[in-house]
Amino acid sequence: MDKTRSHHFAGFGKQFSFIAHIALCCLLVTSLMCASACNLFKPTGEPDRLGSYSQINQVIARGPDWKQIVKNSSFQLGTPYVAGNWLENGKPVDFYGCDFGTYPRIDGSTVAVPMAMEFARQHLGFSDENAYSFVFFHTTHEAYLNLILKQIPYAGEIGPGVFQTANNKPIDRLLMNNEHPVDLIIATEPSAEELATAAANQVKLVVKPVCYDAFVFITHKDNPVDSLTLDQIRGIYSGTITNWKELGGVDAPIVAYQREENSGSQTGMLNLVMGDVPMLPPETVQIAWGMGELVDAVAEYKNNTVSIGYTYKYYIDTLYKNENIKILKIDGMSPDEISLRKGTYPLTTNYYGVIRGGDEAKVGGLFLNWMLSVEGQECIRQAGYVPYFGY
Repeated sequence: MDKTRSHHFAGFGKQFSFIAHIALCCLLVTSLMCASACNLFKPTGEPDRLGSYSQINQVIARGPDWKQIVKNSSFQLGTPYVAGNWLENGKPVDFYGCDFGTYPRIDGSTVAVPMAMEFARQHLGFSDENAYSFVFFHTTHEAYLNLILKQIPYAGEIGPGVFQTANNKPIDRLLMNNEHPVDLIIATEPSAEELATAAANQVKLVVKPVCYDAFVFITHKDNPVDSLTLDQIRGIYSGTITNWKELGGVDAPIVAYQREENSGSQTGMLNLVMGDVPMLPPETVQIAWGMGELVDAVAEYKNNTVSIGYTYKYYIDTLYKNENIKILKIDGMSPDEISLRKGTYPLTTNYYGVIRGGDEAKVGGLFLNWMLSVEGQECIRQAGYVPYFGY
């Protein structure tokens, strides 16, 4: 194990025995090997990561016109402290720990990763590299569970390469306090199961829209069909339309991909599109366990043009690109900022800032209020989203 990974575990000495420490190391190594074998990691030019980073094939960086928007932020990390050391060339080398201080621990959906990275750049002064290391999202369903249940996300997944300065000395590999629970998530809307989990645990979710996006349907770029109606889409996914020739396309069976239950895309599909119309059962359709896998499957299914799937426009525009797909118009409408703001694109949706009820005056609630301020919305726009308010 290299020293970058090993420092993850040295900070947990207060919580774990030596045997548990070794077991945890072995568990992480095993999980990394299994993930690699399953081709979960994508060639981003960045270090392999779990969670949302396995569904991103683009490098996330500030644009050429990036500007500092936030001045004198009150949302700051705590003061770094020496958390432990390892031997390097026979000499002990310190590594540092840090509490979240007045900055919230944020989790969420893959589509919101660039937003959280922009917040880290703005409030904490992080470089792109440091923001990438600091932000770790567990994808939609796990993020909701982390917030609702106040469960601690998997140890060692956050902050492996953050560089800070304290007392004018460089700090290498700042390890964030993993015992701090999630304060806020940025995610697609909660699923019925997630809402039921919240209710069962006497948790009220405060859910506020922070930006717009389009829920879109994609197919191979060479598919002659360019537009579908909502009724046609419901027909495809309920099983009443099975051949592209019924839609003005080639005489070939439709291969319709779905996402797994409780993924953000599947919740969007059920709530925005299907409504009371039952979808085909999962055992009769193609299931993609990840947005990236769905995009690639639609683009490359047997080198043919017969597949269809769904995702979010920001995702395929910014985070996961494939030159072999195209976005289908819905009822003749294409998604753009104007159609999203006016609601004329039929599948206009939002991403939400979500906190636990009762946390409105705590760091999560305060940060959510900032996200909806003029300054916060400008930062969201700079990260490439359509902000909820047109200040």
